[in-house]
Amino acid sequence: MQLTGENITIENLYKAAHTPSMKVELADSARAEMKKSRDYIEGRISSGEVMYGVNTGFGAFSSVRISDSEIEQLQRNLIRSHCMGIGAPFTKTETRAMMILRANALAKGHSGIRPTVVDKILEFLNNDIIPVVPSQGSVGASGDLAPLSHLALTVIGEGEAWGNDGKPVHVTELLKQKGIAPLELKAKEGLSMINGCQVMTSIGLLSLWEARRLLWIADLAGAMTLEGMRGSRKPFDPLIQASRPHAGEGKTGRNLIKIMGATSPIGESHEIQDNRVQDAYSLRCMPAVHGAAKDGVRYAVKVLETEANSSTDNPLVFADANKVLSCGNFHGMPVAHAMDFAGIVISSQASISECRISKLISTQMSELPPFLTPNGGLNSGHMIVQVAAASLVSENKVLAHPASVDSIPTSAEKEDHVSMGTIAARKFAQILRNAEHVIAMELLSGTQAIDLLAPLKPAAAVKAVHEHIRKTVPFAKEDRIFHKDVEAIKAMMVSGELMAVVEKTVGELEW
Repeated sequence: MQLTGENITIENLYKAAHTPSMKVELADSARAEMKKSRDYIEGRISSGEVMYGVNTGFGAFSSVRISDSEIEQLQRNLIRSHCMGIGAPFTKTETRAMMILRANALAKGHSGIRPTVVDKILEFLNNDIIPVVPSQGSVGASGDLAPLSHLALTVIGEGEAWGNDGKPVHVTELLKQKGIAPLELKAKEGLSMINGCQVMTSIGLLSLWEARRLLWIADLAGAMTLEGMRGSRKPFDPLIQASRPHAGEGKTGRNLIKIMGATSPIGESHEIQDNRVQDAYSLRCMPAVHGAAKDGVRYAVKVLETEANSSTDNPLVFADANKVLSCGNFHGMPVAHAMDFAGIVISSQASISECRISKLISTQMSELPPFLTPNGGLNSGHMIVQVAAASLVSENKVLAHPASVDSIPTSAEKEDHVSMGTIAARKFAQILRNAEHVIAMELLSGTQAIDLLAPLKPAAAVKAVHEHIRKTVPFAKEDRIFHKDVEAIKAMMVSGELMAVVEKTVGELEW
């Protein structure tokens, strides 16, 4: 993979972050832009010009002039003093994504630093020397200053990296083993390594990739529940979606029909025997609700892909225009808003899934045995499956409160409005984990419901997925530890097994 400063997508970032053997390099075109920018900055330094971050202090100290002999010390001091990350570290995969995004932002050639800086970041990456980066401590103001400083500290040979045994070690141990020298910072390079939103953006993009997969599985889970409830396919008629042409709504309606097929023995029994005119909203409104979630996630992906291919340093260098401009491109608000919205979207998706679980176990809303157990009373069935789902949905409601509506002035009021974008991204990742479990619970209850309708059968992908799940998770004739069943189904979701079954049976779903 070559970095040009403009070629990051959610797909290639996810693949590169999860493939340690993949080599990442700086493209020749980007190298040329970086060199031009650096030559320009060095010319202005030699003329004695005062430039923020090059030969001045930082933040509230921006008016303090630094002598030429202290410029390199200034950069090291910046990195050391800003290493104030707190809490559990990000995973190696997440940090690999951060390194790729940081290198790509610098590759655009507007930072005025040497290509050597990007080369060194990528040398660490390609040799599996991955910094230990604490997950808390960023307010998303001048980007992700604290976590990116920990990343930079390792690259200059003073921080911690993940050892061969998966535990943190001082990076010098790994550098010695692999014969690699740390980076020696020159003017502006310390600042350029930490100014930007690459932490929040990397966490966001990795999670959004998984959210896309989850939304397909949500369509699958909803279709299985609809069959288990002997619900109607009529609300998914293309005429309905065409009359309200939100992109996600139409795609979801078509997905549901594809997953269930035009009819099934269960569906036919609904038409013949059931007097219900309309199903509950959680079934009937799946195109609208699931579709809105798809539209929301697509919006967030667009914002974060734009961010991943942006210059986020300060000041920015425009050599061709003969300008060095102080700016605010490092501010994380675009990412913060998108992450908060994505968190709301996935929280809503988990909520409608829990509603369907509740319908499946209800004696009022379903003709199935109460709590989906053949011998109720002696067995509790899926009673606590729904309780656990409700707990996760409630937790998501708390997590979905927008981080971006908060701001605490920092740096002696110099940085008086901050984004909290990294908090938004971290919250979104947790919301996604919770939602995955809720939808796994719906699949567990949905498969149980299908069995209880025997000898009636579902059709299309619902039938194929039901049979696949049953190879690992059998029908529950009596109570057992359902936690293990949920984890087994979630593993099938995350591994891609379930979507592979769907695609083999009915083809790809729409996104």
